[in-house]
Amino acid sequence: MTTFELSREHEEFRRSVRDFAEAEIAPYAAQWDRDHHFPVDVVRQMGKLGLFGLTAPEEYGGAGEDGDFTSLCVAIEEIGRVDQSMGITLEAAVGLGITPLLEYGTEEQRATWLPDLVAGERLAGFGLTEPGAGSDAGATRTKAVLADGEWVVDGAKQFITNSGSDITSLVTVTARTGEREDGRAEISAIIVPAGTPGFTAGPPYDKLGWHASDTHPLSFEGVRVPEANLLGERGRGYAQFLATLDDGRVAIAALAVGCLQACLDLTLQYAGERQTFGGPIGRKQGVAFQVADLQVMLETSRLLTYKAAAMKDAGAPVKQFKQAAAIAKLHATEAAVSGTRIATQVFGGYGFMEEYAVARFYRDAKVLEIGEGTSEVQRMLIARGLGLPVE
Repeated sequence: MTTFELSREHEEFRRSVRDFAEAEIAPYAAQWDRDHHFPVDVVRQMGKLGLFGLTAPEEYGGAGEDGDFTSLCVAIEEIGRVDQSMGITLEAAVGLGITPLLEYGTEEQRATWLPDLVAGERLAGFGLTEPGAGSDAGATRTKAVLADGEWVVDGAKQFITNSGSDITSLVTVTARTGEREDGRAEISAIIVPAGTPGFTAGPPYDKLGWHASDTHPLSFEGVRVPEANLLGERGRGYAQFLATLDDGRVAIAALAVGCLQACLDLTLQYAGERQTFGGPIGRKQGVAFQVADLQVMLETSRLLTYKAAAMKDAGAPVKQFKQAAAIAKLHATEAAVSGTRIATQVFGGYGFMEEYAVARFYRDAKVLEIGEGTSEVQRMLIARGLGLPVE
């Protein structure tokens, strides 16, 4: 029987990550947000704490048997509790940067790229989304042609996290590499190192939230990389990335749990301190009931998230894990959006002011319903898992 209760070791690990987050991230998060500053030095500190290696073998500098997917979710939750930007940086670095190399890379590819990625000295991006291919990832237009022992890549990607920072070392991209017998596009995954001629990261986006995370559009114009940079099996790139997204959905759910925990913490404190009509606003049922709803949202989201993480660690059947991941992602992210709205409402006019953290969490939450599969995609996956012929 799969359990999703956190172990004593996981709770001890939680405390250590929380201590780090509160000391090294929380005091500066608001300023980073205002300045749209990506703090490379803090990323490296996270690397020294071992956060990027929680799912990696010891041979690449990872935690090996001392780490697991649940530990990664705990770390993402605790970092996201003080700063969603740094939380998504960790989530994307591991789930979208390191995981494809671990799962599908050759030994040479792993030995070349993983040590620096696991150490937090470098970052890797995951190039799937395009201007005309988001949820419909099979509509990829980026092309890669094999010529004289090299892949020649042309195309564009957008909304790619960790793709243009000073420490980005590579982006793995999906590209059309041919056509299948049934006429559908053959899509493969190819490693493109940063600095390769023709590979350009555009200016960072001016985003609604996640201001301190690194997100860029990418262009590829005659980019040439060795044939050996094919990641995994030719023609399996789309399937590989979909499998990678299953893990990522649970990790995004953990980020949403961190957001909800922050909102509950902030709202409880404010409801106890803010005085109106001769007493704290927390005495009023209108406020108390909203805070109670926050607690329910948090608990259900956390249970669904760590149940899915435990299933991953226990090696649950793919179909069952995929369903659990979609459920956790859908519920937790929609709860985070509702929870930040509630928290902002409890703060009243102060919640509309950027000097209060609830405003930042309010802005940061919306993208949780979009990234790594929209809420609509999660509902489609859940319905399919129930046996419905959803298109």
